[in-house]
Amino acid sequence: MGVANNERIYLSPPHMGGAEQQYIEEAFATNWIAPLGPNVDAFEQELAGYVQAGGAVALSSGTAGLHLALKLAGVGLGDTVFVSTLTFVASVNPILYLGAEPIFIDSDFETWNMSKEALERAFAAASAEGKLPKAVIVVHLYGQSADVEPIIGLCRQYDVPLIEDAAESLGATYKGKASGTLGDYGVYSFNGNKIITTSGGGMLVSDDGAALAKARHWATQARMPALHYEHSELGYNYRLSNVLAGIGRGQLQQLEARVASRRGVYERYERELGHLEGISFMPEASFGRATRWLTALTINPRVTGLTPAMLVRALEAENIEARPVWKPMHLQPLFRKYQYFPHSIQFSVSDQLFAHGICLPSGSSMTVQAQGKVIDCIAEQFKHMAGRLQQTI
Repeated sequence: MGVANNERIYLSPPHMGGAEQQYIEEAFATNWIAPLGPNVDAFEQELAGYVQAGGAVALSSGTAGLHLALKLAGVGLGDTVFVSTLTFVASVNPILYLGAEPIFIDSDFETWNMSKEALERAFAAASAEGKLPKAVIVVHLYGQSADVEPIIGLCRQYDVPLIEDAAESLGATYKGKASGTLGDYGVYSFNGNKIITTSGGGMLVSDDGAALAKARHWATQARMPALHYEHSELGYNYRLSNVLAGIGRGQLQQLEARVASRRGVYERYERELGHLEGISFMPEASFGRATRWLTALTINPRVTGLTPAMLVRALEAENIEARPVWKPMHLQPLFRKYQYFPHSIQFSVSDQLFAHGICLPSGSSMTVQAQGKVIDCIAEQFKHMAGRLQQTI
């Protein structure tokens, strides 16, 4: 059985489970259509319970969560923030919202996440200059936690708050704990391409109840408890709607099943393609469970004759969506003026991963037949390039 009518195979499409409709219908039946309501309260409690966090605040996006976490950490004009360079721009933009400056930290090859060696050198340099960062944002990439303990140790040594950007890692674990719950603040995303979705939305989690209350206040336009509309500080329109929170409640019930499905997708890719010379899959660290939100791998062009861009184009010709690995933030035109600490003085891991990395379709609803089409296309490209390389010898 093939893929019907050359139907497009997406990188990470939404996957509805059915229970979402029940909560949406309740919102309509009770007329809780405006922002806030019972679904929002319940979604916060249920998500906090799943990750075993002290509490949670449901927000309009993960970006909003990072913005509020940075404010809670006291970040302001002229401050600096250490942040992973191998990430999406949303991890960094909130730093600029507050008038602060990002300082970018490289990855390591073991996790593809923040390099403790680079972070240690960044802290040493900042300490010598007498200007420590106001916060560190560690990004947990492609469904895998960074090696958090050494990062926490450095943050405590220098008394700097740690914010976990767990937008891509809901469901992942680190030494038995949920990704996003080890630092001072954690942020999840429910964008349409994430492992569970509310169409658009996010969640800020923490064990600090007073901080979450402050974030909730800021997120509702910082309205004071008065009969009239009273405001004494700047606020934001960042709260999640009751309708979208209903989607999230239904989605959360399926999270463990979605993790299992995505891990299964990865395992089929590894089984069918792992033998090809020049391919290396993103490793799974021994300290916890990765969700394999996206199956990511690197291709050695010297061995294969293929680049990620060539393979993305070949897949697109078959109506299959694939993407390069994130372009590091220190290479982006917007951020080139800011300081960057590579993994070692001589070598940048994130540059290497970007040059050679590709993300394959990984949706939890992808059929075996659809994945077979992706695998066949990749195998054909490798076979074709192997033939061309042989002719040049």
